[in-house]
Amino acid sequence: MAENDGSSSAEKLTFLLIGAGIGATLALLFAPKSGRELRGNIADYTKRGVDAAGDGARQIGARASELYDSTARERAQGAYGAARERVSQSAEAVADVASRQKEQIQAAIEAGKQAYREEKRKAGEISGAAEPEV
Repeated sequence: MAENDGSSSAEKLTFLLIGAGIGATLALLFAPKSGRELRGNIADYTKRGVDAAGDGARQIGARASELYDSTARERAQGAYGAARERVSQSAEAVADVASRQKEQIQAAIEAGKQAYREEKRKAGEISGAAEPEV
């Protein structure tokens, strides 16, 4: 929708400049002046029209550049936000996996300690039973 407004403005400016040029030329042609004076006036008005068209083109170019820059900036920010969200989700997933593995490792360590205590207790009972009473 914004593109239509921009082209509409450009078209309006173009038609305005064309109409002004035609009107100025007709006014000069019907004005009572000498040929040399008339040619000089036509040259002046033509130069002014070219200058006005150049200014209009620069303004339109500047506006197009601004729109392009803002669009590119918005796209970059959107991509950055999406990438940041994905990294955040990945970090959460890694934290969950690490937490589960930590719990599994702690459970394995506790099971190992318990097994060690059991074996030590059994070894103490065996060596206690094997020793003669005095």
